[in-house]
Amino acid sequence: MEQLRVLVIGGSRGVGRAIALRFAREGARVAVAARNSGQLDQVVKEIEAAGGAGRAQQMNVGDHGSVEAAVWRAVEFTGGALDVLVNAANAFDPKPFGKLDLATWKRLVEVNLDGPYYVISESLEPLSAGNRPHVFNIGSTGGKPLGAAFVATKSGVKGLSDALREDLRADRIRVTTIHPKDAQTKPEDIAEAIWKTYHAADGEAVENVDVAGSPG
Repeated sequence: MEQLRVLVIGGSRGVGRAIALRFAREGARVAVAARNSGQLDQVVKEIEAAGGAGRAQQMNVGDHGSVEAAVWRAVEFTGGALDVLVNAANAFDPKPFGKLDLATWKRLVEVNLDGPYYVISESLEPLSAGNRPHVFNIGSTGGKPLGAAFVATKSGVKGLSDALREDLRADRIRVTTIHPKDAQTKPEDIAEAIWKTYHAADGEAVENVDVAGSPG
């Protein structure tokens, strides 16, 4: 199998870290991007210990200039192409609408919705150069609403994915939204779902994947 070229946004911890390590175990070349450089450096060590090649790239996902520079450097590391792009950066605040302040609203919009737009727009060319290129966006958890800003932005992520799936069809770029069942869904279960979806999808993208997680 050819070495996969992967970029994971929000790859310094949690779901993003688990995804990076899942691909690393298969020998992938994995660039991880996030704000915390110390955590990123640790993940790169784990990627390399797992059998992959890693690159840490600091990024403020809510700032277009930062995203543009970080994606450029990450793609330089992957050799000019991407096979897998995962938008796993996530901001969460459970405030109900009556207590939702403007700063919180803007922060969640920047991270959860602006970020995927910036990242995908800067990654289109390297994705087009990839083998079976696939974009994965992390949607909302199931169950009860988790705050107006979070639900609104994650609904926007699903809408963005649905539109992209049609817009990028001619470029053979597949797009899937991953929906964890709840906040207790294990990062490793999400990572495994992405790995299996990438390899199971043949031609048309799997539109939505619900991840229930494993017991225990």
